[in-house]
Amino acid sequence: MASVFNTSYRTKSDVNTEDERLYYNIEEGAFVHTSAGVWTVYKGEWVKLYPQAGEGTMIGWVRYDDTEYTSLNKLALTDGVETHLPNNGGLITKSHDVSYYNIETEKVFGDTANDVYTLTVIFKASSPQTVNTHLDFTMTGVVGYDRINKSLSFSKGNNEEQNFHEVYQYYVNQDFITNGAELRIMSHGGDASIWDIIYFIQKTQSYA
Repeated sequence: MASVFNTSYRTKSDVNTEDERLYYNIEEGAFVHTSAGVWTVYKGEWVKLYPQAGEGTMIGWVRYDDTEYTSLNKLALTDGVETHLPNNGGLITKSHDVSYYNIETEKVFGDTANDVYTLTVIFKASSPQTVNTHLDFTMTGVVGYDRINKSLSFSKGNNEEQNFHEVYQYYVNQDFITNGAELRIMSHGGDASIWDIIYFIQKTQSYA
């Protein structure tokens, strides 16, 4: 009688970008690996498979320091023109192996629906017309999350360096997990400059 052996198979998927994943047609059962995690399509929507368990769902924090816009290379904001608040993650400090911001897409994201996060945004800014100028900060890209916004005023004089340290709390839904959210800023009433941008993102409650 011939022996019967079990045979194992190994499949390795390519690592795609988040932009490529979102460009793909929605096909039930599709399996995609990106820098943000492992995804599949379930009931017509992208669902994140990993990180969903283990370290990926643990409470933790990450600090992302932008190294492109510094005091020697300030980001110029034109009056009335909204732009994303950039952060290239040139320096990353974290509690353990977690990630809440995608450097490729420059969007913040979450692990599991109903998780709660705290976002701290830090930067320096100045304006030649501080009496008439303020900064409008908002989170956008996901329906309903533009409620996270604030007008930031200059309390120092013209062309004086001013520190901004703002804290926002939010929970995530599946749309937030799938598409991410962008942080945007606009100078209103006059031009301004910003630099030394830091995102500090902390998961304070895990639903999983």
